[in-house]
Amino acid sequence: MSIVVTGATGALGRLVVEELLAKVPATEVAVVVRNKEKAAGLAAQGVDVRIADYSDPASLADVFRAGDRVLLISGSEVGQRVPQHLAVVKAAEAAGVAQLAYTGILGGPEADFDLAAEHKATEQAILDSGLPHTFLRNGWYHENYTGKLAGVLAHGAVVGSAGEGRIASASRADYAAAAAAVLTGEGHLNQVYELSGDTAWSLAEYAAEVARQSGREVSYAAVPADAHLTVLTGAGVPEGFATLLVDVDAAISRGRLAGTSGDLARLIGRPTTPVSEAIAAALV
Repeated sequence: MSIVVTGATGALGRLVVEELLAKVPATEVAVVVRNKEKAAGLAAQGVDVRIADYSDPASLADVFRAGDRVLLISGSEVGQRVPQHLAVVKAAEAAGVAQLAYTGILGGPEADFDLAAEHKATEQAILDSGLPHTFLRNGWYHENYTGKLAGVLAHGAVVGSAGEGRIASASRADYAAAAAAVLTGEGHLNQVYELSGDTAWSLAEYAAEVARQSGREVSYAAVPADAHLTVLTGAGVPEGFATLLVDVDAAISRGRLAGTSGDLARLIGRPTTPVSEAIAAALV
């Protein structure tokens, strides 16, 4: 039996593997990656590197073993994720894995925005498979915002159409720690965790904190949805993805990413990382 992480060289996957290697021997960890070279460092540590691609079902046929605990990290290709995820679910079912954990989205079936649709379809496919499962419904990452700080500082504005909506985000490392906890612990089978930060904040509060830490003038530019779309496409964001982001801001305005269940802090055994810390790290 191995603990298997798919998408293990991605931003979240790398952190999950780091957490696992701090908990269990490398020989108990396996990773599923598309590019063998990117996982060379893991192989050198004794991690079992298995090569497959979500988009190539045949490549997934032999990557899981009976009794494996598997983490399916959602794919990054929006619009392609349902068939990709279904291929992983079918391979896991055929292998007889002991656990299939999945990184979905906060709210699950109640998430009423477009970006959630593929996650909901994947959760249903996992339920239909009958596999022992764990749903890790991740909220927003701090990095979704701090990764754009250079542009915010250059323009002196956080642009959004979320109104006064609040976001209970957490660090990517927090979510990775939660995934490692359910893969190495007991009592998590057929459980659903609504994962989010301990404190929800508004874009106006975020802008004020960026201003405070940077010493620069930064404000929240609240704009209508159509203007937000124009700003994003003007900055080079493909229109389809920009439309999804604007729709997410509408969901934020409805409170869909503001939930603070406490599940994340309970799983990781500590408070979640404040957004102020993520801002500080991004400003270094």
